[in-house]
Amino acid sequence: MPDFTRWPSFPFEGDMRVKPLAAPVEVEPPRSGEDASDCVACATPDDAYIWISERWRVRAMDRPTGLPMVLILECRSHLDLGDLPNLLAAELGVMTVRLERAIRSLDGVARVHVNRWGDGSAHLHLWFLARPYGRLQLRGTFLSLWDDILPVIPEQQWRENLALVAAWLAGFGGEAIAEPPHIQWEAPSTITYSPAANSNEPSPSTPEEEDQRPATLGDIESAKTDSTPPPTIAAESGAIDKPTAQPQATT
Repeated sequence: MPDFTRWPSFPFEGDMRVKPLAAPVEVEPPRSGEDASDCVACATPDDAYIWISERWRVRAMDRPTGLPMVLILECRSHLDLGDLPNLLAAELGVMTVRLERAIRSLDGVARVHVNRWGDGSAHLHLWFLARPYGRLQLRGTFLSLWDDILPVIPEQQWRENLALVAAWLAGFGGEAIAEPPHIQWEAPSTITYSPAANSNEPSPSTPEEEDQRPATLGDIESAKTDSTPPPTIAAESGAIDKPTAQPQATT
C-alpha cells in the first residue's frame, strides 16, 4: 500500500486493497453544464446563495456537514478557470483571499483549505473547507474525506456561521443573503393576575409569626439583652475581661 495510508491524517485503517485501474477512454464525456443552457449554476437564483455581488456568488451546502464550514465560490459568468478575462482573474485572487479570511474568522477554525478540481461541473467553482482548530489529524489532503465522516455540526451553529461569513463579505460590497437563525419565542396564552401582589396592605401573618412578635415593652427590652454578641475566643481564654462588642455597621 502507498505510504499515505500510514499517515496520521489518513481516515481509514485495517485491511485495504487498491481498485483495479480502468482503461483510459478515447473521448472524455462532457462535464455537467458544458452548455450554459444546461448549467445548474447559471440557473440557480440568487436567494440560494449566502452572498452575491455583480460578478461573484458564494453558496453553501444544503445542510450542515462535519466541518465547521464548507463554501463554494462561483463567478456569475459561465466560464472555467482558464477562460477568465483579466478583470475576473484579478478579482478571483481578491475574492479567494477575502473569503478565506471570512471563514478563518469563525470560532474554532484553524485553517481554510482552498480546492479546485473542475472535473464535475464546467462552471468555475472553488471549494473552501474549514479545518477545526486542534484537530491535527485532519491536516492535509484528506480533509474533504473527513467532512463526510465527522459528526454533523448543529444546524443553528451552521446557520450562524453562514450569516457571519455573509456579513463579513458584505462589508466589502455585495449583498448578504444568509441571516442568523431567529429566536423561537412565543408569548404566553394567558396572564395570571394577582390583586394581592399590587396591594399596599401588609399580608396576613401566620400563627407562627404572631407567636414571635413581642407582646409588651418588657419583651422588647428582653430581646435587646438577649442580642449580646457571643463570647469570643479571647474572652473565653481570659485575654480580656468580657466579650468585645461588635462594631456597628456604618453607611
